[in-house]
Amino acid sequence: MNPYFYSPKNIPYMKKILKIHPADNVIVALKELEKGEVVQHEGISYQMQEAIPAKHKFYTEDIPQHGEVKMYGVLVGKVVVDVKKGSRMTTENLHHAADPYAYRGVQYSWQPPDVEKFRQRTFLGYHRSDGRVGTAKYWLFIPTVFCENRNLDVIREAMHNELGYAVTDKYKQYTRMLKQAWLNGEELKADVSLEARPAHADRVFKNVDGIKFLNHQGGCGGTRQDSEILENLLAAYADHPNVGGVTVLSLGCQHLQLSSFLDTIKKRNPHFDKPIHVFEQQGSTSEEELIRQAIAATFKGLSEINKYERTPATLDKLTVGVKCGGSDGFSGISANPAVGYFSDLLVALNGKILLAEFPELCGAEQELIDRSVSKEAAEKFIHLMDAYSAQAIQAGSGFHMNPSPGNIRDGLITDAIKSAGACKKGGTSPVVDVLDYTEPATKPGLSLVCTPGNDVEATTGKAASGATLILFTTGLGTPTGNPVCPTIKVATNSALARRMKDIIDIDCGPIIEGEKSIEEMGEEILEYCIKAASGEVIPKAVQLNQDDFIPWKRGVSL
Repeated sequence: MNPYFYSPKNIPYMKKILKIHPADNVIVALKELEKGEVVQHEGISYQMQEAIPAKHKFYTEDIPQHGEVKMYGVLVGKVVVDVKKGSRMTTENLHHAADPYAYRGVQYSWQPPDVEKFRQRTFLGYHRSDGRVGTAKYWLFIPTVFCENRNLDVIREAMHNELGYAVTDKYKQYTRMLKQAWLNGEELKADVSLEARPAHADRVFKNVDGIKFLNHQGGCGGTRQDSEILENLLAAYADHPNVGGVTVLSLGCQHLQLSSFLDTIKKRNPHFDKPIHVFEQQGSTSEEELIRQAIAATFKGLSEINKYERTPATLDKLTVGVKCGGSDGFSGISANPAVGYFSDLLVALNGKILLAEFPELCGAEQELIDRSVSKEAAEKFIHLMDAYSAQAIQAGSGFHMNPSPGNIRDGLITDAIKSAGACKKGGTSPVVDVLDYTEPATKPGLSLVCTPGNDVEATTGKAASGATLILFTTGLGTPTGNPVCPTIKVATNSALARRMKDIIDIDCGPIIEGEKSIEEMGEEILEYCIKAASGEVIPKAVQLNQDDFIPWKRGVSL
């Protein structure tokens, strides 16, 4: 049985339905099924009681009220009314349910995929003195408190435009055109073609991929614990292998003190040796002086780190975060399993994979516990999941409320269904470590990272744990990126890849159409990651400066 995709074969060409696991009592519609239409699977006929949209599921048997529903071979819900064979799964007839979980001491056996063709491959990265290798080189501006955000905005406007890191001025040109048309009494046109200059075409420092700014709303107010969590997060970003140098702006009186922040960086990495420039506004004679000195010091720093070029690194130096967002009913059967096969390839090459989004592992816990290499890791995962779930319940919510209206509309009816498909991104390798928020990944293999399911909070957390690339699967489309970690968008279906080609990098739709196998797509994803890690291709999120950054305060966020 294919561990990435529970079907005797990958999807045959133009097949209309898919039963994912032999134990399932629902079947996925790959194409829209009409009311009354009869389809067959393994010699059994199913007549549709109603129209079943593509990506949605129909029941394979009559199920009485409170009966269990399985998908991916696990419990994903219980029906709240009697349902008929051939009727559509909906939120009206199915509510979330998941099996309990516990440490069972299972001795997990894993068969790695064949990676001989990749064994000698390398990527061109930026080598750090501590042995880590970056896939990009950024200069990072960090405010210790939200009071400095406006100063960062002023610096960003000046340095991005003058040093060639601004995305484009096409929208300024468009606004100028509209203004001129209005002044001339002419018709305002919304459908004009906008010409963008190539990304970073006139970059001054060729060996610096960008200047990034971590604007945030923390550092003071709230609780001291909030500031401590933020301090650890910002220190993790300063220490990130994709960061070549740092400029820190501080007000002076805030909770997150500059001296404590610098100590936290050193505690995280005693060998930290990047250039770091710090400026405290309350010790400056004027705002202009502060900004001018910060720009001057950063410019000098940029000229220094620009001297270091990319050099070859083996693939075990890659750390890749795997994430899904704007998920649909195809996520768990195309893009996520393909990314899962990629994950196993990288683990077999001694690289690191980071799987997070704990609310979207609800229902998949037992599998991950059974795959844990140690009781310590399994029990840490159980503790983090239990504590997170209890906090959500105490707030009057719960993991069962994770699916968004868009998820539900496109076939993800319960959180357990969403989770069973989401965990496929982690492949099938053993779980070597479990990391709390901002803890660094140090062990080769698959690590679980405690973050919310929220797209930006999750990607922010993955980068903090050391991801140097992020693979982000989506069925509905999302413009999410990260300031320091190139984010690669992987579409679950070709319609999305065509419609939102400006943000999608890889199309896994050929899996649904039966044109490519999950293994073939997984290898293509690895090839793309090697190019992206080398700077040979620039992911769309990077080209568009989609630099999303949202710290998690450890409150309830699904």
